[in-house]
Amino acid sequence: MSETLHNERAGAVVATATGPEDAQALSPATPDNADAQLPPDESPPREAAVIDGAVLLDAVQNFACRFIGYPSDLDSAAHTLWIGHTHLMGSWFSTPRLAVLSPEPGSGKSRVLEITGLFVPNPVLSVSSTAAYIMRKIADQENRPTILYDEIDNVLGKNARGNGELLATLNAGYRKGATTGRVKKVKDDLIPVEFHTYAAVALSGLDTLPDTIMSRSVIMRMQRQPEGETVEPFDPYDHAASADALYDGLAAWAASVTSKAAAYRPELPDGIANRNADIWRPLIAVADLAGGRWPDLARKAAMAAVKAAKANNKPSPGVQLLTDIRLCFAGKDGLPTANLLEQLNADEEAPWGGIGRKGLEARILAEMLGDYGIKSKPYRFGGPGTAQQRGYLRKDFEGAWARYLPSLSPAVTGVTSVTDQECSDKTENYDPADDAASPGV
Repeated sequence: MSETLHNERAGAVVATATGPEDAQALSPATPDNADAQLPPDESPPREAAVIDGAVLLDAVQNFACRFIGYPSDLDSAAHTLWIGHTHLMGSWFSTPRLAVLSPEPGSGKSRVLEITGLFVPNPVLSVSSTAAYIMRKIADQENRPTILYDEIDNVLGKNARGNGELLATLNAGYRKGATTGRVKKVKDDLIPVEFHTYAAVALSGLDTLPDTIMSRSVIMRMQRQPEGETVEPFDPYDHAASADALYDGLAAWAASVTSKAAAYRPELPDGIANRNADIWRPLIAVADLAGGRWPDLARKAAMAAVKAAKANNKPSPGVQLLTDIRLCFAGKDGLPTANLLEQLNADEEAPWGGIGRKGLEARILAEMLGDYGIKSKPYRFGGPGTAQQRGYLRKDFEGAWARYLPSLSPAVTGVTSVTDQECSDKTENYDPADDAASPGV
């Protein structure tokens, strides 16, 4: 494995290697003994060292794997590529957040941020920082920081009170050119001030984060190491020097491919589009520019991440209600409100029976469906000559089902068949294209 060292006095990047292949990849292209017969002051100038990006990413990944118990090799690859993309921030139109999450403490989340901080430009390792502090740090785009925010669950987690200003800054800052506005008082005048928010951000915390962050993130779900499996303890006194060398190598390699990165448009795997394309395009571009095994590895990581995100996504209450109602409507053109409520509340695995003392009621049902433009109406559900009842018609749901739910086979008509088809949609017929950004996010 090779490392690229920075000669601080000379201000030059020089390559060192630990094996013949690495040496060949990183060595200057000069003829053998070209200056052997010349006086020192007449030696021909040497060409700049050619940095092998693939070898460099391999070295960064191997270093990180010594100290981090990754959930999988693909998570390790995604983390390495995320680190690489922070050195080319001017080349991207979006920067994915890195969300390092776990269900329990002691899973290595803080170590991920600590190791990340060794390799990214201008790291700001932060805990419990205010939105104003983060906003002003990022606003200095000449010295754009990489924000590494630990214990973010205390601020944005489901049990925290939340911080709308910080959340808005993190959401906006994944896109280049985004700003947030403030008013500054100068003497007796109020002057509008814009703060740039574009910066790479890694967040670590327990459980989960708001959907608007998750939909912009490369997600790593850490777990505690099994008994008997350990990673190497990280000691800055022993390991920081080799990390510094790799950082210098990343910076030098990034400088050598900056012009290519800005113009490059990588080919994305089928089905990765919209928000998922924003997330993975910079990382796949880094992989393609580095070469070696990384282009294939990056695309595998992207597909695995999109599939995992789909499996872990919990539908909103409204989408869950639309899904369950579609099951209730199997083979029927309409349902009285009382009949629909009875079916929904009877499902022991659904949340509806646990709403209030009586379960889901007509008023709450009407409010939730009203958000999708669906209203109950009087109808003769028993056919001509029967009494009218208030209820819902299938045709009024079809627009919402088409927009928010996976499609069902037209041949599906029975309740059992619909249930089986729903399960098949969720497990077997996976399509990453289903993961387009949620409306309104």
